[in-house]
Amino acid sequence: MTNFLGIDLGTSSVKAVLVDKRGNALGKGHSEYPIHAPQTGRAEQDPRDWWRGTALAVREATSKQGDVGAIGICGQMHGLVLLDELGEVLHPAVIWPDQRSKKQVEEITRLVGAEKLISVTGSPAATGFQAATIRWFQGRANEIWKRVKRILLPKDYLRWQMTGVFASDPSDGSGTLLLDGQRRDWSSLILEILEIDPDLLPPLQASITQAGELTPGAAVELGLKPGIPVITGAADTASSLLGAGVTDPADLLVNISTGGQLITPAQQFAVDEFGRTHTFCSALEPTSRQAGWYKMGATLSAGGSLRWLRENVFGLIGEDAYDQMTALAEQVQPGSGGLIFLPYLVGERTPLMDPDARGAMIGLTLKHSQGEMVRAVMEGVTFSLYEAYQALISSNDQPKRVILSGGGARSTLWQRIVADVFGFPVQRLQTSEASALGAALLGCASLGSFEVGQTSRSWAKYDPPIDPSNANTDRYQALLESFRQLYLNTRGYLFPTQEHSQ
Repeated sequence: MTNFLGIDLGTSSVKAVLVDKRGNALGKGHSEYPIHAPQTGRAEQDPRDWWRGTALAVREATSKQGDVGAIGICGQMHGLVLLDELGEVLHPAVIWPDQRSKKQVEEITRLVGAEKLISVTGSPAATGFQAATIRWFQGRANEIWKRVKRILLPKDYLRWQMTGVFASDPSDGSGTLLLDGQRRDWSSLILEILEIDPDLLPPLQASITQAGELTPGAAVELGLKPGIPVITGAADTASSLLGAGVTDPADLLVNISTGGQLITPAQQFAVDEFGRTHTFCSALEPTSRQAGWYKMGATLSAGGSLRWLRENVFGLIGEDAYDQMTALAEQVQPGSGGLIFLPYLVGERTPLMDPDARGAMIGLTLKHSQGEMVRAVMEGVTFSLYEAYQALISSNDQPKRVILSGGGARSTLWQRIVADVFGFPVQRLQTSEASALGAALLGCASLGSFEVGQTSRSWAKYDPPIDPSNANTDRYQALLESFRQLYLNTRGYLFPTQEHSQ
């Protein structure tokens, strides 16, 4: 029986999953890599770390079952990889949490026009989006920019290493702010205004297209046979929808990973005129039976906030670190003893669209301990997700089904907090590798003819629903007002360090 390998190049780690034709996991692997912050507000990664991590993750996932019929890939959105004429990386990859392009965001919005930008691309300009980062290089690092011959997104760099093929797909292209969302192709208007040579960008093709074959050199590093078809792939968010079985507009996926996303499929390219949410292309081509787009609200530091608390405050290490933290938080009542956490450690998107928003832990007293702090972080992240949800559903019906995914969803406590804050029953997706599973599904789809959405729903498995507590929901709704007010009270506060001024 042919098996399929899915690879998800995430922000904190790369994950690989090997599945059979029914979506059953046969092997899993992962490898972490660092985010570098050479200056305050910057976020970079070494693409070589991605490739090394991928080799480790793939070897782990295929250690017991080496038969691979196709490789599907997905990856973190928005990031920028610059290659010279020899295919060498010119600069560390600038990834989505990066905030260096604040002035360029303002410039792009002025040049294109805010309304026009949203109507064409489906999103307002934001720091970390590839278009804004490119604009920064054009003005601030022109010597590097002059040598650029190819522009890649993170997952497309991975495929480049596997096959030598220069390509991308509409779902990942959506996150660049350079794509015409309705046409699902690069926008000649945006490229002309921003003075970007279209030849620098990869050709776009459907996510299930076989882009190339695994080269002998790449096969050796991954521990696989050469010649395996490698699929064009998709953005990690689009792939996660497939892995979670969320293909119907009545579904809402809440993902708690490094960042947090709320996503619902869409049959039409419909944008939020206020620019609070994003409309992106899905990994599926639009048909009467397939939702070719999705709407998304994003919070920038979800699981990343808990990781910050673990590493920078508690100094916990080891595989059971999060279990220790959750055990402490479970002893604390809803409301965290009066603590409220603003999870704006790297600015915020939906609905604030404020790169200068800053995190805060408000209400600390001598009685507070680690348990209250952990629960406050979980609650604060969930509040920010709920605020994004309110913007997302303003022009849509409420969801009929809420699915939780991502590393944060493994915590039963966090599941209960989401159910209580949202006031909806929620179901956790049983796999924490939704994006990798979706990538494997794309690989499977490339070799056969079947309805991808239906297969996606049959592959996904969920825990029983967790119902909200009415008393807790009322308590959280009251705290949400304080959460909103605290942001307004701290808005615009920036510590005037030399690093930030740069």
